[in-house]
Amino acid sequence: MMLLQIDWNPSPILFKIGPVAIRYYSLMFVIAFMLGLHLMKKIFINEKISLEKLDTLFIYVVVSTLIGARIGHFLFYDPQFLIEKPLEVILPFRFSPKFEFTGFAGLASHGAAIGITIAMYLYSKKVLKKPIFFILDRIVVPVAIGAMFVRLGNLMNSEIIGKPTNSNFGFVFKQLGEDFPRHPAQLYEAISYLAIFVILWFVYWKTTKKEKQGFLFGLFFVLLWSVRFVVEFFKEAQVEGREDWILGLNTGQVLSIPLILVGLYFMFRKVKA
Repeated sequence: MMLLQIDWNPSPILFKIGPVAIRYYSLMFVIAFMLGLHLMKKIFINEKISLEKLDTLFIYVVVSTLIGARIGHFLFYDPQFLIEKPLEVILPFRFSPKFEFTGFAGLASHGAAIGITIAMYLYSKKVLKKPIFFILDRIVVPVAIGAMFVRLGNLMNSEIIGKPTNSNFGFVFKQLGEDFPRHPAQLYEAISYLAIFVILWFVYWKTTKKEKQGFLFGLFFVLLWSVRFVVEFFKEAQVEGREDWILGLNTGQVLSIPLILVGLYFMFRKVKA
């Protein structure tokens, strides 16, 4: 029986306005942020928090996600570029060999996680006036569904590809000039992140676990980075030469392990009443 094989060859560009190309990847980010805003509105109403503070939260999350993910990508995967072209890291432009709008191509989820956590600390102190875990336990719910859209954007770009399946199953990435199927690792992650969102949504609305500070945040970290660790076995290493970086693990897996441990700590630590 012939297994499912899909010839994957979509244009990553949705449309152009003059020299500026609007990409599906950018659209996925916009959907992620807008859906996240809608979900957090429901949570803020439930918590009886002024919706005026939601606009500020939106700004904090957008800025910290882009800056954290961008710097994280080059810090973890291409530090030489970060040193040589710092402006091209933080701005959506390329200055050489010619000036052009590139968007933010090259984003690391580990960097985004660090960036959002720092931003939520500042937001909780300056705006919300509540313990940091109050907002962290709630912001992870929409972040999970947002991660799904980011991976769908990666799929549209034919990037962060999986390893060859050595069978008739998989996606043939025609844009890369290939004629053999690979694991659709982007879909593996996207579907997993949707499942994580459903779990977090259920735990928030149907249980009392949100009353334990840090539990939802910890659960999110355990689920998300465990998925990332497993899916990395099916993905091509993002940094050449780091397929077997430490103890047979690649960069993404090594970076995920401490975050899983952090999650377990916050899930099972004893919290003073």
